[in-house]
Amino acid sequence: MKLLIRATNWVGDAIMALPALRAVRGRFPDAEIAVVARPYVADIYLEQGICDRLVSYDPRGEHAGMAGRERLATELRADKFDVALLLQNAFDAAWLVWRAGVPQRIGYARDGRSLLLTKAVGVPRAGEIPAHEQFYYLELVRRAGWVDKLAGEKSIALAVTAAAKQRAEEFLLAAGVRPRAGALRVAIGAGASYGSAKCWPPERFAYVAERLKAQFDADVILFGTAGETQVTSAIANAMKHAPVDLAGKTAIADLPGLLAQCHLFIGNDSGAMHVAAAVGLPVVAVFGPTDPDGTAPVTPRCTILQEKPYCSPCFLRRCPTDHRCMMQVSPDAVAGAASSWLSSAEVRPA
Repeated sequence: MKLLIRATNWVGDAIMALPALRAVRGRFPDAEIAVVARPYVADIYLEQGICDRLVSYDPRGEHAGMAGRERLATELRADKFDVALLLQNAFDAAWLVWRAGVPQRIGYARDGRSLLLTKAVGVPRAGEIPAHEQFYYLELVRRAGWVDKLAGEKSIALAVTAAAKQRAEEFLLAAGVRPRAGALRVAIGAGASYGSAKCWPPERFAYVAERLKAQFDADVILFGTAGETQVTSAIANAMKHAPVDLAGKTAIADLPGLLAQCHLFIGNDSGAMHVAAAVGLPVVAVFGPTDPDGTAPVTPRCTILQEKPYCSPCFLRRCPTDHRCMMQVSPDAVAGAASSWLSSAEVRPA
C-alpha cells in the first residue's frame, strides 16, 4: 500500500501529531508512507522514523498560487497513492489529494471539504475525547479504523541525532556560549507565531533571566525567528548581563539540536516550547489566551504558569483590552519555577 499523509502546518501541532503518525506507521509497517508538509515541518520530521519520504509543500515558494498547487498535485498523481490521510484541517489539503487522484481520502468533515473526501469523519464533540490535541489526531486514526483505542503518549519525544547535537554544540560555542560541562544554559523563547496575545512582556523575561544569571551564573540564550528580533533585542537591552541572542540566526531545522544542548526552556505557548519538551528539556511555560488542557507540552517535566481572568481562554491572536491574563503572571513566579528546575540534579551540567 502507498499512503500519503498531509501534515499539520504549525510546529507545535506537528509535535502533538507525532503519536498519530507513529500509530499509522505501527499499523502499516510495510506500507510506503509519504508525508506532505511545509518545509519547516518537514525539517522537524527528519529522522523520526514515521515515513519513508517527506514531500515539501511550499505555497510561498515553488508551489505558490494555483499553478504551483497543480504542479504538486501532478507530481503526487504520478506516485499513484492508494490512500490519503489528512491531519491538516484545511480545504486545501482535501483539494490537493483530490487533484492528485488518490482514490481513498480520509479526513475530518470540516472547512467545507466533505465532498472531496471519500471518508468524511465527524469532528469529535466537546467531551467526547480527552481535551489534549494529540487525541484529536489520534481519534482521526481511530475513526479511520486503523487503531482500536486512543493510546496517547505521556511524553512525546523527538529524536535528535548525535551529529545534530555536535553541530549545535559547535554553533553555540562559536556564538559565545560557555561549554555545557561548565555552565547551565537557559533557553528563552519569547515569541509566538500565533500572535502577540500569547506573548509575555520582554522586560519580564529580562527580569527572570537576570535572576537566573545571578543565582546560577547561567548562560541565557534567546531563540526566535527573524521576525522576532525586536522582541529579543528588547530583552537584551533590558538586561545588565548580555545574553546570547540567536534570533534570526538559526533555522527551525536547527532548533531540536540546539535546544537539546540546553538545560531549561522558558517561553510562551509556542512551537519552540513543544520542541524543547520533545527533546527532553524541562519547560517553564507562560500561558494566557490559550488552554493548556489542549496544548500543553506532553512531558512530565513541565511547569505551567497561568492566571485565568474571566476572559481566559479567549484564543484571540491579539488582546483587545489590557492583556490581563499575561500581565497577571508574575516574574517572581516564573523565576521561582525556573529555579526549581535548575536546582535539580537532572539539569546540572554534564
